[in-house]
Amino acid sequence: MSQMLSSIAKQLGLEYTGNDIEITGVNTLEKACPGELSFLVNPKYSDLLATTQASCIITDSTHAASVECALVSSNVYMDLARVVKLFETPQGCLTKSSSLAYVHETARLAESAVIYPFAFIGPEASIGEGSVVFPGCYVGEGSVIGDDCILYPNVVIMGGVRIDDNVIVQPGAVIGADGYGYAQTPFGHMKIPQIGTVSIETNVEIGANTAVDRAALDVTRVGRGTKIDNLVQIGHNVQVGENCLLVGQVGIGGSTEIGDNVILGGQVGVADNVKIGSNTMAGAQSGISGVVPEGSKIGGSPSMPYSTFLKAMGVCAPKLPDLFKRMKKIEKQLANLQESMGDKNE
Repeated sequence: MSQMLSSIAKQLGLEYTGNDIEITGVNTLEKACPGELSFLVNPKYSDLLATTQASCIITDSTHAASVECALVSSNVYMDLARVVKLFETPQGCLTKSSSLAYVHETARLAESAVIYPFAFIGPEASIGEGSVVFPGCYVGEGSVIGDDCILYPNVVIMGGVRIDDNVIVQPGAVIGADGYGYAQTPFGHMKIPQIGTVSIETNVEIGANTAVDRAALDVTRVGRGTKIDNLVQIGHNVQVGENCLLVGQVGIGGSTEIGDNVILGGQVGVADNVKIGSNTMAGAQSGISGVVPEGSKIGGSPSMPYSTFLKAMGVCAPKLPDLFKRMKKIEKQLANLQESMGDKNE
């Protein structure tokens, strides 16, 4: 897996300073060993450049002169991701489909698709070129999986779902299960059939044990380039825009519309039928129940402008115990004053 620095620089289109050395891996400034490549993204950690054992640093031109060997980058975080990919070990060992998988006779598999043992590919399902379906996966009837997709172990793609190219679905995720729809009747909760579908667009990644429910009548959609963390719930008929980031344990109620480039922090809860404008950022554990204008920064539950939330929780909340004591003292003084005035009136 080791590579010469000159080869790495050529693949990334970057310049390097110092000697052309062998790079064996990538690590942090604190934990890197000789032969490894490290990185400086945040200048506040620049003091570590003097003590790191890393043989080469990915950094900007400002700090490149501070080290003996550097890959010079104008976007260190992006180029770090590109470097790590060069050293990534792909999951899996098969290069062709296994006879131990169940593939229905009407299913269509591209020649370069790889289906692992004990996967199930249903009637009229389609798997595109270069896609990989790991053990324990279920691809339901009529579902379409595009090119260069990865379905990691135990992923469930229910019938009629469409997944475009270059989509990654992490282990245990469920796409296209029934949405949470029930009618209240005198005889109990009657299930409303969920006869819609799900569309996952190009370059989406879906985290482990995440659920994207099928629409009741139309389509639940996740826009291209969106990245979804583990344990996220996306309800039926939800529309998620492009290039959004949904962090762990986010829950989105049915028929909510989310614009492009929206970031929802961990454990954000979104009620149903909510509209969240593009370029919105919601802090962790925000509770969103109303319309959120485009470009908003919000926090708290119920959500409020983030600056207000910081004042409320960072400035006011710590003072509440003292304010409570002072209020009790004032109440006692007021009661004594009222009692004294009452005695005088008598």
